[in-house]
Amino acid sequence: MEDNKNLDLLENELKIITDEYSDDESTIDYDRLIKDFGIDIDGIEEEINSYAPKIYFRYSQSHQDAVEPKYAYPTDSGFDLHSVEEISIGGFGRGLVPTGLHLDIPENYEIQIRSKSGLALKQGLMVLNSPGTVDQGYTGEIKVIIFNTTKETVKIEKGQKIAQAVLCPVVCGKWLEFQKIDDIEDKDRSDNGFGSTGLK
Repeated sequence: MEDNKNLDLLENELKIITDEYSDDESTIDYDRLIKDFGIDIDGIEEEINSYAPKIYFRYSQSHQDAVEPKYAYPTDSGFDLHSVEEISIGGFGRGLVPTGLHLDIPENYEIQIRSKSGLALKQGLMVLNSPGTVDQGYTGEIKVIIFNTTKETVKIEKGQKIAQAVLCPVVCGKWLEFQKIDDIEDKDRSDNGFGSTGLK
């Protein structure tokens, strides 16, 4: 009963608007309607088109020299990680480099730690287990395993960029349940792997 009453009220209001802003029964003067009601259609359309939903990504710093995470360009996939210590890594050696950052990774995401192309090219340094995985549940300090691919000792300066971190969506374990079956049905690729598609 209440729904019918509300529907009747709505119909009456629409009829008032139609009578006021139309010259005949089939045409409504939308320009005058928009002007009188103060609706900026162009502004609304522009706002909708430029809307970009945000993921709130919290972090903390456990070292006074930790560099806050930020993207160099809005279109970048990763943000840089910086060393908070001066560390030397011997030829073909590896070192664990601290960043002083702690990340509160959103649910259903992980952080992937990847090498920086410039660092790999100019100094021969790369993330050893690239991409390294930081699970959502980890809240400790982000530390990066850096491998020196050269035969010479390379020094990482304090504050230097050492890697990049990429926030990636992931299906975590709580959404999965393993089911054992007798055999996996063949698909188009079957067991063809390890270069089976050729090099060209």
